[in-house]
Amino acid sequence: MKNKIFKYDFLIVGAGLVGSLAAIALHQKKFNVLVIEKNKILPNDKRTLAVNANSRDFLKNLGIWNELKTNFESIDKIMIKDYVNKDDLIFHNTAESMGSVVFNRSLLKISRNYLKRNKILLTDIDFKLSNHNPKKIVSINSKKYLFNKVIISVGKNFENSEKIKKNVFDLGHQAYVGFFNHQKNHYQTAYEIFTPKGPLAVLPSPNRQKKSSTFIFSTKNKVNFKSLSTLIKKNFYSSHGNISLSSSISSYPIRPHLSRPIQKDILLIGDTAHSIHPVAGQGWNLGIKDIQALCSCLEMHSIDNLNFDDYFFSKRIIENLTYLTFTSAINYLYENQKPITKSIIKASHFTLSQFPSLKNLFIKQAMGRIS
Repeated sequence: MKNKIFKYDFLIVGAGLVGSLAAIALHQKKFNVLVIEKNKILPNDKRTLAVNANSRDFLKNLGIWNELKTNFESIDKIMIKDYVNKDDLIFHNTAESMGSVVFNRSLLKISRNYLKRNKILLTDIDFKLSNHNPKKIVSINSKKYLFNKVIISVGKNFENSEKIKKNVFDLGHQAYVGFFNHQKNHYQTAYEIFTPKGPLAVLPSPNRQKKSSTFIFSTKNKVNFKSLSTLIKKNFYSSHGNISLSSSISSYPIRPHLSRPIQKDILLIGDTAHSIHPVAGQGWNLGIKDIQALCSCLEMHSIDNLNFDDYFFSKRIIENLTYLTFTSAINYLYENQKPITKSIIKASHFTLSQFPSLKNLFIKQAMGRIS
């Protein structure tokens, strides 16, 4: 046993949401998978996720969604407001909800429990790419392992100049994330409000009384608790009534990026591979599409003949680049505030409001029904 080598199809580095769900999907397809994670304890993450319809279907197929029970909130309507147009754009889909809102920690706990039950998770493991190369014998906890492929899902801050090509587009913006309680029912409505200082997105939170919402505000200006509270009350008092903003507010710099590995047997997924401006609320959903693309590639090619660079990267790069460009352009358009950009905003608003087919296309895109 001392010299035994444990062989696996995949090593997945990072047991965050995308990494854990990738492991579950591959495990259910009968691949031999091992997940290593630096942190033993679940992060105390109070944030929520916007899960579009495609991602929700994916979670249902894995058997994960049902374990949430009632710990989610539906998004039945999306309202878009801006400082240029008087009328709002309203999107709704009668056939099914356009998406759902779940707590990060709830979904992560369910996913981690699956990994633990199936004994495919090792924690307290510090990852170094040089020590965990595919198709080379590596040592983890005094045991020897051999991995065919390595998948890295450790977040957007992953850097390795020798193994990874990373292009970063620093927008000079900061995102502020928090939640607030309110007097009136949110009626399962999500909002995107383009203020002169930056986009403010609000999602209905999982709450029995339906009187709690989460927000993310993106801006290049300095803000504090008082200015955030004033901004939210100004834009939501009429629809939500009296508002009480939580003092628990987190922030992070908005630095969209695209990364790709140099080595053909290494794959990056989720935020490790790409991040976008949060204005569309689709960043996490793109990670789910990474997993779906990987599973699709494995249906067409054996794992030994699968070249990630040829099959996976070429399949995902177009959509990821499109979202990165589109979200950054939308943010720039509203931030610019010049007469020409205001004219473009008005024309776009008018076109969407007058042509139902375009609105339906927007809805399908938001639901993840268009690749």
